[in-house]
Amino acid sequence: MIFRTRFAPSPTGPLHLGHAYSALLAYDLARRHDGEFLLRIEDIDQSRAKAVWEQQIYDDLSWLGLRWETPVLRQSDNLATYSVALDELWKRGLLYPCYCKRRDIREAAAAPQEGAPLLGPDGIIYPGTCRTLPRDPNAPLPDNTALRLDLEAVKQVISGPLAFEETGDVLQAETTPHPDVADLQQSVGDVVVSRRDMGTSYHLSVVLDDAHQGITHVVRGKDLYDATPIHVLLQKLLDLPTPSYFHHRLIRDDKGKRLAKRDDARALSKFRAEGATPDDIRRMVGLLPS
Repeated sequence: MIFRTRFAPSPTGPLHLGHAYSALLAYDLARRHDGEFLLRIEDIDQSRAKAVWEQQIYDDLSWLGLRWETPVLRQSDNLATYSVALDELWKRGLLYPCYCKRRDIREAAAAPQEGAPLLGPDGIIYPGTCRTLPRDPNAPLPDNTALRLDLEAVKQVISGPLAFEETGDVLQAETTPHPDVADLQQSVGDVVVSRRDMGTSYHLSVVLDDAHQGITHVVRGKDLYDATPIHVLLQKLLDLPTPSYFHHRLIRDDKGKRLAKRDDARALSKFRAEGATPDDIRRMVGLLPS
């Protein structure tokens, strides 16, 4: 099996030092194991994705000295794959349409008998409002509505811990028991696997894309550690391999806040314009020069 990593940015703004750290880690890891490094463009949110930002991604990564296999997978070109997976889950009775708006979810989760809304790795924990609505798995897959994974039904087909191998900075897997589906019900709720205007979701598309590209080691920030059991569950449901995970530390600003795409002061393009070199960027994020 080929050792294969990937970097999967969204073309919704400039790459910053945090992106550079993640991309360089994945690239260096693949080179160290004589493997392959892939680039994927996560552009399922077409309302925010821009061609100019996608081109900037290519320019910035090339400037850093990264090289990747081609062609580059763009999620917007892979919607048919996501649709097939959704159709399978729907026919198995594991999905239900959700018509709630964000305000509905906030209000239901904050009802007096429930207390304050609880937050999980997917936002406010969904209280299951639409789970009991009539649905027919023999009918066509609903469109133009959100689809949620029915974890109550999933418990009937998946048992045991949602285990994965953690090889990176975040070694919580050694001390924290892996959750099972019942635990996910409490900490996440019925997760959205297809958003109304996208035809998929981050959770579904990243799982299918990693499997399609044969990714053996996923390198990403520790902010996604708690979402990984969701991905392991989808891998099990869709009979896909579970890669190893490397959840790395986050690059933060002087006040300890995680960098975001709006932090233009730390954009790679700004450092480039000011005369920084790729090795300067490596030193800024705590990596050895190439």
